[in-house]
Amino acid sequence: MAHHKFKVGQTVNLIANRLERHVPSGAYIIQRLLPIEGPELMYRVKHTGDGHERVVKEAQLRPGKTLTPHQ
Repeated sequence: MAHHKFKVGQTVNLIANRLERHVPSGAYIIQRLLPIEGPELMYRVKHTGDGHERVVKEAQLRPGKTLTPHQ
């Protein structure tokens, strides 16, 4: 059985695919792990800059730098 690679609250970097040019790449925070319903694991993420939430595939995410309150 597949398991989510990232955890809620973790900072990740989103790599938008060519069809999602309107979606900004960069730092996002994992908001929710979505239920496993198919071959691809999905997450709800929130952009650290514009605050918009999106649903993305795990394959689009890379580990990011942890944000601290001092930044």
